[in-house]
Amino acid sequence: MPGRHRPLQRTGLIVTAAAVAVAVVAGGAYAGYQEWSSEGCATTVQLQVAAAPEIAPAVRAAADAWSRREGTCAQVAVAAAQPASVAASVGGKHGVNLAGVGTGAQSEAEGIDAWIPDSGTWLVRISSEAPGFRPTVLGSVATSPTVLAVPEASAAALARTPKMADLVKRLYADKALRPGLVEPSRDATGLAGLLTVAGATDSAALRVGVMRALAANSSTTRKDLLLKVGDTVGLALLSEADVVAHNARTPGNRLAAVYPNPATAVLDYPYAIMPGVDPEKAAAATRLREALGGLSADLARAGLRGADGSAGTGFPAPQGAPAKVVPPPAPGAAALTPLLGSWTAITQPGRMLAVFDVSGSMKAKVPTAGGLTRAEVTQRTAQQGLALLDGRWSVGNWTFSTNMVGTRPWKENVPISSVATHLPELRAAIGRITPKDGGDTGLFDTALAAYAAVKKDWKPGVSNSVVIYTDGKNDNPSGLKIEELVARMTKLRDPGKPVRMIIIGMGTAIDRAELEAIVKASGSGGVFVATDPAKIGEIFLEAIASRRGA
Repeated sequence: MPGRHRPLQRTGLIVTAAAVAVAVVAGGAYAGYQEWSSEGCATTVQLQVAAAPEIAPAVRAAADAWSRREGTCAQVAVAAAQPASVAASVGGKHGVNLAGVGTGAQSEAEGIDAWIPDSGTWLVRISSEAPGFRPTVLGSVATSPTVLAVPEASAAALARTPKMADLVKRLYADKALRPGLVEPSRDATGLAGLLTVAGATDSAALRVGVMRALAANSSTTRKDLLLKVGDTVGLALLSEADVVAHNARTPGNRLAAVYPNPATAVLDYPYAIMPGVDPEKAAAATRLREALGGLSADLARAGLRGADGSAGTGFPAPQGAPAKVVPPPAPGAAALTPLLGSWTAITQPGRMLAVFDVSGSMKAKVPTAGGLTRAEVTQRTAQQGLALLDGRWSVGNWTFSTNMVGTRPWKENVPISSVATHLPELRAAIGRITPKDGGDTGLFDTALAAYAAVKKDWKPGVSNSVVIYTDGKNDNPSGLKIEELVARMTKLRDPGKPVRMIIIGMGTAIDRAELEAIVKASGSGGVFVATDPAKIGEIFLEAIASRRGA
């Protein structure tokens, strides 16, 4: 009824029920909200809601009932929309090309007032790269936990390993398990599965090993992966709802669900009012959200749990399913971005020229890294990054300062070479990175030369990139000025042969404006800054995962 407000559940980005009125007032929507809190309305509000396909029927039924109660005040159209398609469209509107998703037709997001994707990770991924994307998130509408989907005959043996940490060790060591998942960069179920296995171990080597095993059996869609379970895939990281739907469709080929202990990732179906929605629609969308609080039976029929993780009446629970799975805290960008960066490096072929600053300032100690120097921290990051790359990658190694080869500020240590055949050489080159006494920072000349070198031997079908690590601004009086660098790089640029320019700055002495100018001239890439040099490992993975500006 008008004027009554149920408490809203919290989800990953913003908001509690108490904050709803604040968000509405802050957005200039007070008049609309006040009107919707009264008994009458002046005009009919048309709301457009996009919802993940599995929850759309339940949302549509509730929205229709709410519209009938509101009379002429509101009409709601609920469209079933694949979250990846909407995310690509929203990202495109905000200048973001999400890794693995790309950009979509903007019509997918055109006119959407509220969005219920299958996971809040979509909202986090877009907002972490697009500062202008700030939806108002009014809690979770439903949940579905991550499970290990296996043929029923295999479930008992797998369930004897109850702890997820032990299961991850088995996924790594037991080749007969043949684990698989859906491509996590474009499917929230795959990303939830990746979060589940990554969160169960502190061992970087084990995480990489399990990711490689999962990548060997990955699929582009859930439907394709489900068809493989019991054939080429022994078990699949999917959602409980996927298992329920599969068993309903194919009762003669049922799957069992093994539940991770503890639960580390769920699909949380957040309700997000899109940024820029006019005040009256935002107020109506807030009221609609309240009406979605009583969906228990409809959710159960769809194979989904309530927002608190409980199964409603009529829920077709897989064998051994717990009555309630308490949703874990929603992951933020700090958890998602490095994980996707690792996945991208492991699964996607690439061609990279890594360029390391060896100016004298790289000798500075990093207190937060146990007293290692900046150069040593960079070496450690580079070695860890190299360990992620398989034989489909090619990598080169340059170092730069001033007067490295005569008056030239950069030196080629290893040309861009296949990791499959030159891994020892590449590792050794990283191990020899040594700061130059009294060396300054010939950044501009080096950036131009590196960009030209990668473009010259550009290869189709892979990511061609330059990754520069530096702790200072350009300091090379006899070299290029920023205006000259920008002009020359812009002239070199070829949209048909894009080269991503990734610059990882560390410390506080960098000139971000300089770095941004270089990246802009290259046409693709990004600047990533670790004010604490000890954090450059995380920054490297963020840079690999991001498609900001690409």
